[in-house]
Amino acid sequence: MTNISILILAAGASSRMKGKAKQLLPWKDTTLLGHAMEQAREVSDSVTVVLGARAELIQNAIPGTVESIQNSDWELGMGSSISKGVQHVLKENPSADGILIMLVDQPLLDAAYLNQLKSEFEKDLSKITATAYGEKIGVPAIFPKHLFLELTQLNGDIGARQLIKAHETQTAVLQPEGQEIDIDTIETYNQLTKTTP
Repeated sequence: MTNISILILAAGASSRMKGKAKQLLPWKDTTLLGHAMEQAREVSDSVTVVLGARAELIQNAIPGTVESIQNSDWELGMGSSISKGVQHVLKENPSADGILIMLVDQPLLDAAYLNQLKSEFEKDLSKITATAYGEKIGVPAIFPKHLFLELTQLNGDIGARQLIKAHETQTAVLQPEGQEIDIDTIETYNQLTKTTP
């Protein structure tokens, strides 16, 4: 059985969301963060949320079955959140074969898709398994054990995408079908809530 830990990055300030904490926006019968945690828990028992902006407010929405850590350097960028999260995973689940990094604002990439990523990763535990968005490749992505050290060394705005690019020849890529929408603005959120059953 492949041992995968999941990191949900939820540290951002949601600066384009007109003052709302994106993580706590309603989604179906929960919130964007609640939905991300539910999907992650269907794939792994080892789930960690990385918090930053409004951490105390958002912390209250995290159940006891999910670990959370605070990145006090969240303003430095996504790389610092990945680094802190991976360091935590290595302490809590040192035998992990891979770490799946996902965002809180891609609700259409559900447990079924995350399980597809996991199945692809299981074909070759030495490769990154990532998600394609047209020409770009990014998260959700699973990183193999031999890249954990590099993940802990990320900082600032140098995030997962740059690491994937550096190891492109050792990356398996999945293309989701119309599910890869990021909720970056309140307009995108409003549109998506109207069209998602």
